[in-house]
Amino acid sequence: MNQFPNATLPQLGTLQSSRSDELNLSEPTFNMLRQFIYDSCGIYFQDNKKYLLESRILKRINFLGLNSYEEYIDYIKSHTNNGVEKKYLYEAITINETFFFRNQPQLDALVSTVIPEIISQKTGPDKYKLKIWSAASSSGEEAYSVGMTFLDLIKPKYPAIELEIIGTDINHAVVETAKAAKYKEYSIRNTPAYYLKKYFRPNQNTFELDPAVKKMVTFKLLNLYDDASMKTMYNFDIIFCANVLIYFDQKSKMKVVSHLYNALNKGGYLFIGYAETLHTISKAFKLVSFPKTIGYKKE
Repeated sequence: MNQFPNATLPQLGTLQSSRSDELNLSEPTFNMLRQFIYDSCGIYFQDNKKYLLESRILKRINFLGLNSYEEYIDYIKSHTNNGVEKKYLYEAITINETFFFRNQPQLDALVSTVIPEIISQKTGPDKYKLKIWSAASSSGEEAYSVGMTFLDLIKPKYPAIELEIIGTDINHAVVETAKAAKYKEYSIRNTPAYYLKKYFRPNQNTFELDPAVKKMVTFKLLNLYDDASMKTMYNFDIIFCANVLIYFDQKSKMKVVSHLYNALNKGGYLFIGYAETLHTISKAFKLVSFPKTIGYKKE
């Protein structure tokens, strides 16, 4: 879990479990903590999620040897290593539930309609290059699923096409997992047998992804809520941003979707999660229906 050298943090002991059990997150402190998180990354914890934030932050309090949630807020705001602690905070509050080929109808839409349409409209020096972004890519399964689909179903039809895939996430630990491209059985449980046999190598209790697919994707840390960071993301033909908007309030959703819109080329597509919608968030996209899924097109 911890991806940063312990030397960068103070050598503090852990709390006794009996004392830890007595710590409570008061309403005023909860409000301060969730406001800090909201200002940092746009994620908003509703009142009914107080227990969730309380239990997750308690682990960091124990590790740092602090005495209260109030001390943790002071620590992350004023400590010289607060930049590092922010990364641990993001690891604690984000949920990373994903697996290979999770959104098969979206991949089918890429093959049948979206990519052929985009290729037909491309001109100039970038005519034969596609850029796809897996935003909030977690441990990489979505981005690699796109890569395998491209190799098997797009590249044979369009041999001149080159593909660049970028995967980003705010959670440092899952980005490192994505770069390693070694997965447990849980991640590959929905992988078609054909792809499993062709692109994975069993190694004891893990499945290693074929280097040909691994090298297709570049992963990096990125905060979708950060204006400066988002200015570095541009000229994408397709963006996947599934199951992210559900963690934002209306204001944050509008800001993030605006960033995604600006990152897309004209005629590009945005795909979000099945439980998400851009209704009331943005009117800038055209809703496009595909079999068993929908997409949002930038016109």
